[in-house]
Amino acid sequence: MNKTDFRKKYMTKRNALTHGEVQLLSRALCERFFMSMDLSFVKVIHCYLPIAEKNEPDTWLILDRLKREFGHIRIVLPRINGEEIENIFFEGLHQLVKNEWNILEPRQGVPAAPEKMDVVLVPLVAVDTTGHRVGYGKGFYDRFLKTCKPDCQKIGLSFFEPQEKLDDPSAYDVRLDLCITPDRVYAF
Repeated sequence: MNKTDFRKKYMTKRNALTHGEVQLLSRALCERFFMSMDLSFVKVIHCYLPIAEKNEPDTWLILDRLKREFGHIRIVLPRINGEEIENIFFEGLHQLVKNEWNILEPRQGVPAAPEKMDVVLVPLVAVDTTGHRVGYGKGFYDRFLKTCKPDCQKIGLSFFEPQEKLDDPSAYDVRLDLCITPDRVYAF
């Protein structure tokens, strides 16, 4: 299956979920994340903020628990600047505004260099069995992930398990290391 068909199929599946189902799946995904990850050596985590209208996994659950239980971890949020992602240390809700795509992002803050990231939680629509993700098609995260240090863990969060291999991955695609679903963790 090609990226366009993958995107269409999984956007339709995700959009069919009710608000209650999204919340239940997000809580299970959050629990699986914390059960599966050894965060003792992690210093910096990049995490996207969810687009509720697109039924994305609620990453606020992960962020809230990181802030409460893992004070040694610094959280970084993305901000779109032209064609690139800037990384800004998360200080609090006061720094967030909605951008032109209706996505919350920091309006100001201290920049974080990509090579500082130990873990990047990557948004996706779907992922195949080899770790190739299908996003929204703009390439922001692929460009950003290429600038991260080689041992940075690239982790996708999905309500659905990986599917058959993509027919058309490009040379610009950056594969995930892991995909966490409500039911299990997939390593690639």
